[in-house]
Amino acid sequence: MKLRFNLKLVLGALVLAGLAACGGGGGGGDDVSFVAASNGTLRLAVTDAPTCGYDAVNVTIQKVRVHKSSTASDADSGWSEVVLNPARRINLLTLTNGVLDELGQTPLPAGKYTQLRMVLADNDSAHPLANSVLPTGGAETALKTPSGQQSGVKTNINIDVSANKMADFVLDFDACKSVVVAGNSGQYLLKPVVTVVPRYVSGVTGFVDATLVNGNTSVSLQQGGVVIKATTPGATGQFLLQPVVPGSYTLVLTAPGRTTEIVTSVPVTTDTVTPINALGTALNPPASASGTVNGTAPVDTLVRVLQPLAVGTTVEIAGRFVDGTTGAYSFPLVVNAPRVAPYVAVPAVLAFTADTAAAGKYTLRASLTGFADKSAVLGTLASGATITTNFTFP
Repeated sequence: MKLRFNLKLVLGALVLAGLAACGGGGGGGDDVSFVAASNGTLRLAVTDAPTCGYDAVNVTIQKVRVHKSSTASDADSGWSEVVLNPARRINLLTLTNGVLDELGQTPLPAGKYTQLRMVLADNDSAHPLANSVLPTGGAETALKTPSGQQSGVKTNINIDVSANKMADFVLDFDACKSVVVAGNSGQYLLKPVVTVVPRYVSGVTGFVDATLVNGNTSVSLQQGGVVIKATTPGATGQFLLQPVVPGSYTLVLTAPGRTTEIVTSVPVTTDTVTPINALGTALNPPASASGTVNGTAPVDTLVRVLQPLAVGTTVEIAGRFVDGTTGAYSFPLVVNAPRVAPYVAVPAVLAFTADTAAAGKYTLRASLTGFADKSAVLGTLASGATITTNFTFP
């Protein structure tokens, strides 16, 4: 299950203020045995996908609220809350490669919960950098949080909480897509992009060459051109994509100035971490020349770069929100043919071949809330060339 939130190693002790269920179930006389039998437990943690161009992305979480109604307003009864007291300031960039930061757990009435709101603290005079970003080579700067943040950033979810059982979920925060530059103002905006996934043990692990351990390399598991889980390799070149729902995935490795490498039909089975390769066979794609794809779109538009493959699937190469002031976007993209290999179990070695028909071929997809997505098939991108595509809605 993957849920978009258009929103991993320091495990700290939390002071959990428990559950606040406003006007929720129950009635007059407190039947303790009935209440206990009707409760389940919700446990939450937060993790992060790769970032781009930042040395730190900090968010301060005050509480996470859930409700059984996807349309409930902030003031409606029936909300249940996991409260962090004091609020937790978390550097999302420490939460990659399967690392989780525990937000805590709490009992709550059994049932299906369909709305989640993450409430972040405001940047104020006492805590001006409660939510902040540290650009590589720059100074720490406050992140402007969304308007209406007092009620929390909303997402629709689908979490079943059963009586006397634990519903265990992870909030996967994509800092790369969530931090938006605001023109030349020196300001950064936070547009949270989060997926809510069950806390599975299953996942995928492997190694990249040491030359790719640079903070800008991304390894992702995808289905149908949608990123399900992504990370950046650790100091030893090892990556871990976890938690992942059991299924079949496409693994995509991208790095600036390197040919894209893709492994198809990667199996993920229950309670198992699938190895892609061994340390002695680390992924090390050859260098590639690059071109640029750029343009403009309305503010708040998410632009994704997709690449269709001869094997019949499409993969996402990059994706970010446009500039929060100017609407501009720009992606450097490699022009070499992507290298594709079918999955083989270790110790067999992956056999990559060039998908020559896909060399320099990209499609852009622009998404803006309230409108149907728009796509643009680009001409073949050449070394040093620039292709400009502007989007308007509707």
